[in-house]
Amino acid sequence: MICREMRLNGFPSKVFSCPSVRKIFVNIRPLNEFDSSAIDEHDLDQAEKNILLRRRENNIPTIRNILKRLELNKTSSEDVDKLKNELLKLPNDTHPRLWTYENRPKETLLCDQSKIATKSVEFSQVCKFNNMLRMHQLGNYTGQKSYYLFGKLAELEQALIRYALSILKQKQFRLLAVPDILPKHIIEGCGMPTDGDRNQVYKLDSGDCLSGTSEMSLAGYYSNKLLKENNLPIKVAAVSRCYRAETSGLQEEKGIYRVHQFTKVEMFSICSELESHDMLEHFKDIEIDIFKNLNLHLRLLDMPPTELGASAYEKYDLEAWMPGRQMWGEISSCSNCTDYQAKRLNIKYITNEGQNKWVNTINGTATAIPRLLIALLESNQKGKYVLVPDVLKDYLNTSILTKEKLIPEVKLVKQIKSKE
Repeated sequence: MICREMRLNGFPSKVFSCPSVRKIFVNIRPLNEFDSSAIDEHDLDQAEKNILLRRRENNIPTIRNILKRLELNKTSSEDVDKLKNELLKLPNDTHPRLWTYENRPKETLLCDQSKIATKSVEFSQVCKFNNMLRMHQLGNYTGQKSYYLFGKLAELEQALIRYALSILKQKQFRLLAVPDILPKHIIEGCGMPTDGDRNQVYKLDSGDCLSGTSEMSLAGYYSNKLLKENNLPIKVAAVSRCYRAETSGLQEEKGIYRVHQFTKVEMFSICSELESHDMLEHFKDIEIDIFKNLNLHLRLLDMPPTELGASAYEKYDLEAWMPGRQMWGEISSCSNCTDYQAKRLNIKYITNEGQNKWVNTINGTATAIPRLLIALLESNQKGKYVLVPDVLKDYLNTSILTKEKLIPEVKLVKQIKSKE
């Protein structure tokens, strides 16, 4: 592999001349050291093929035009900044096994299909009967897609968190409490855009953003760090609220299936490039281990290039059958981001031989509460009651979820101003 340095505006950078798009990366060094020839046509061709495979916006023509202008005027700081921004938009490379998937995932069923429930009461109706959830008439003070969990349903949320953390502790994860407000460069460095018409990020007046997942805070914690090879792999976990600005009006995503904020237990790992695929498999096995004991019918999806987003090199989704909705719903995922996030957040490790290398990052969902509640309540019904899975009974001190009698129903009362 041929490696040449590109230097622009004051920061370290390397652009690799090899047929792998994730090796095209630019940070900025002094302008007078810039060499646009460090990016060759072969690199751009490979990057364009990868973009088209993933069906993302193709900005390679824009990059080529900027490079042509820089050949004529290498001191154009405006074009150098534009080039950096365009290169940072490039998605990660794609695992070769996914090249033939097109836009369809490869499916593996993790349950006995003959035992899948064909009929049950839909989640919102179960909650209405048992007085455990409120979503209606909240727009006057909390906004659309808000919700309250009551009584045993609120306790079930906490039980799921404690259950997931107990398994992660057994798997040698270290728990961190993380901030939910982050600077935009951390969020963008993880692969989530903060600008544009369809971004999912809530922005504050200060310019900071609400975190969409604790993966961002965990990755940000290690930004600008040089780690020791002997300390890898690192496995950490966090419980946090997740904020997503975009929701859906689709009927199958009604209720709490897709909301603006929810609680999630996240797994995150920093490892070497030789460990990242095995770490992804480790995360996948942990997720299956967590959910298989909740009496859920599961299927595993090896996701195609079109579903990888910007940062993932490979990704698994785990779905649960929701019999009340008669659909499969995603309850978990895990992704191998290779060195995509590390290059943008400047996370490296030093080998035992003294060489600095980019780390690889892995993320995975141990528990995302709203959809898991849907799957649990629709899959564990017996008559008017919901049975509690055995692994959660000790956390709830009960074996069934019954109607909440202490929480009164609330009706909206409009205030009428008297005429003077």
